[in-house]
Amino acid sequence: MPIMQWTHEIDIQGDVVTKRYVTKQLVDGHEGVAEREWRALTLLAEHAPGLAPTPIAFHHAAKEAVEGAVVMSRIDGVPLRGLPDPGAHARALVEAVTELHEAVPRAVLDTVPVRPWQVEGLAAVVSGWCARWQPRDPLADRAVREGARWLEGWRPGEAGATPVFGAGDGNLANFLWDGSRVRVVDFEDSGRSDRAFELAELCEHVSMWVEGPLDVGVEVARHVELTPAQARRMRGCRRLQALTWLFLLSGEGPRNPPGTFARQVERVLRALDA
Repeated sequence: MPIMQWTHEIDIQGDVVTKRYVTKQLVDGHEGVAEREWRALTLLAEHAPGLAPTPIAFHHAAKEAVEGAVVMSRIDGVPLRGLPDPGAHARALVEAVTELHEAVPRAVLDTVPVRPWQVEGLAAVVSGWCARWQPRDPLADRAVREGARWLEGWRPGEAGATPVFGAGDGNLANFLWDGSRVRVVDFEDSGRSDRAFELAELCEHVSMWVEGPLDVGVEVARHVELTPAQARRMRGCRRLQALTWLFLLSGEGPRNPPGTFARQVERVLRALDA
């Protein structure tokens, strides 16, 4: 039976997975998610075999409103988000992410489109959210106010920017532990990116801390090797990602435990003070 997701459905038949995109997702003027997924699987099959599913076929959409389907191999592994102690695999997670980042040769990477929601575009969106924020409670209002003030003065520039191939999604559910290594799935938002930004997105994703007392992002950061310029850039990108999640979680909703938004407010204030 297909499993419904936000943008797609997944059908598993033995060792073959078919990912059918049920709506056309054009983000920020970029190409659709199916094309990005197929490109990622094709590039990784050539330059980092075994890290991700093997691409089998790409089926173009029969209707303009949808995007078609990507057929790939099924890979073994348990999502890190489902493990009782995902932090124990932080080093293996960083190794997998580093392999992903460094897999595509620079000459090839330069031809890959930039992934959606890069630093400048995301910063502009978050600034707009700050401007439209309606008073809610003193601590959340303070986080938004201080975040907006920081964003006004932040100029990331190119210092510490290292071009990499990025998955574009830091959800722990996309990283599978197969007993010896971590492998990666879900490349809908993949493309050419920046290492500091990708690591910041990974460390600040809500899945890193929402389901237990351990902040897996802290464990991940301990295993990451960065130059001083990359570390400074990552610190700024983590603030941006923390602010992004502040707004994404502001509606609470059923997907996360009660109190998640309040915890995110505290994370933003800590990030801005760091």
